[in-house]
Amino acid sequence: MAHANLQFAWCWMLTGLLTGALLGLGFHREQWMGGYGGWRRRLMRLGHIAFLGTGLLNLGFALTAIQLHMSGRWLAAASVLLIAGAVAMPVNCFLAAWREPFRHLFFIPVIGLVGGVAAFVVPLLARF
Repeated sequence: MAHANLQFAWCWMLTGLLTGALLGLGFHREQWMGGYGGWRRRLMRLGHIAFLGTGLLNLGFALTAIQLHMSGRWLAAASVLLIAGAVAMPVNCFLAAWREPFRHLFFIPVIGLVGGVAAFVVPLLARF
């Protein structure tokens, strides 16, 4: 299961770099997307960095699980939750940049990511 997270992680980090490059096309215009401190621009930057951050989180999970030859229900749950949370975070950021009320849905990616890490930590700690 961790191999899926490994593949996902690299694809997600590539997506983060590409979205950063696209967003970078307008950075030189001071009032682009409401200016540097504007809601839309902040959320778009957060969405771009969420690709990279959650990609790294999935990479760390995958490499640790593979290195330690881990398996089981907890690991499977962690794998699914980490990918789901990683997908939901930048999507939610971009939706909130588009329409501010979507900010109320940030609990979805947070639950996925926190739940995924927690589900991974349980069997990891049990090993030591």
